[in-house]
Amino acid sequence: MENILEGLNEEQKQAVLHTEGPLLVIAGAGSGKTKVITHRIAHLISKGVAPENILAITFTNKAAEEMKERIKKILISSADKTRIPFISTFHSLGVYILRESGDKIGISRRFSIIDEDDALKTIKEILKDLNLKQETFNPSKVRSFISGQKNKFVNYADFSENAEDYFPKIMSEIWYRYEEKLKEQSMLDFDDLIIKTILLLKESEEARNKYQNKWFYAHIDEYQDTNKPQYILSRLLAERHKNICVVGDSDQAIYSFRGADFTNILNFNKDWEMAKVITLNKNYRSTKNILDTANLLISFNKARYPKDLSSSKETGDSPLLFIAGNEIEEGEFVAKAAKSILDNAKLNKENPLPKIAVLLRTNFQSRIFEEFFMQYDVPYEMLGTRFFERKEIKDILAYLRAALNRESLSDIKRIINFPARGIGKVTLLKIF
Repeated sequence: MENILEGLNEEQKQAVLHTEGPLLVIAGAGSGKTKVITHRIAHLISKGVAPENILAITFTNKAAEEMKERIKKILISSADKTRIPFISTFHSLGVYILRESGDKIGISRRFSIIDEDDALKTIKEILKDLNLKQETFNPSKVRSFISGQKNKFVNYADFSENAEDYFPKIMSEIWYRYEEKLKEQSMLDFDDLIIKTILLLKESEEARNKYQNKWFYAHIDEYQDTNKPQYILSRLLAERHKNICVVGDSDQAIYSFRGADFTNILNFNKDWEMAKVITLNKNYRSTKNILDTANLLISFNKARYPKDLSSSKETGDSPLLFIAGNEIEEGEFVAKAAKSILDNAKLNKENPLPKIAVLLRTNFQSRIFEEFFMQYDVPYEMLGTRFFERKEIKDILAYLRAALNRESLSDIKRIINFPARGIGKVTLLKIF
């Protein structure tokens, strides 16, 4: 146990050692929440809890894999390293349960999961069958609407019952046909993986007993980002043993547009009587000046657990706020600042050169930054597709270059048959 607690601060140790009953860990940014979860799981195993009786849910497959590897390292001395807890995302958990027990509510164990492209194609087919114009009922928006309703835990029957006006009635018909087409092909969409799992656990006492008795201890990461179905599923799985540990921070709740409800974390100690609340206040990532600024800004939020992050690092540089009049001023300011930092580093013969990150709200905003980085000779790497390398941008530029230069055969070749005009290779060779 000494090894498991080694390197933990006092609050982290409290969270690791509190194993019985509901536990809420308010984990500020950079406070080591993943470390707490992994060490807590390792501590449970060291106490004699079978790994098969421990559940941990994260939000991404990458985070789940990272958690597995970290637990394996902590349990390096374990005689059987193959026995590790069930660690997955909510959706992977749903797949696991439905493959095992979904037949109890009529779901084939060999069900397929429809991807987004095929879901959109299905919506388009339905619109065509109903003689509805895509200009009025945009397939992507229809798909997002259905997904949004499911993430609020609204099912087709309840929605249909309350559909009185023209648009809700049409949406109700589209949704009904969408569900029928999935059913015909033994398919579930991404949202169904959680919705149907809840349905199974509510309707089948046998399934409910099986999974409640399988997992004595449940851990939920990023609890502030859970939506209503995820919240209900968590409660269903943990309600027998009540050993549920949730980790999160209402100050980091940014996914309401995906249906996340940060009040889930605010109401945790109302939902679970006698819940223990532990706050991780020590930040290991940022300097004091950064944290002071963040603490001041977030203090204006009224619906939150109060906390005051302190830094384990030095004071650091003061944050700078630059209010740009438009995207051009913004792009040039960032490029010049980056250029200045790199030039100073080269002058001082720093090796390696400092790393600089530019965070964008949306991908399309990268264009102006890329233009100024090229203008000021600042080397950069785009995560995602560079603006000027996107197909639609290349096509538009090819049209413009071909219009200005009739000899630009590569540009003509690129756009002569896009959109499709039935020009084959033979005709293209004759033209060239």
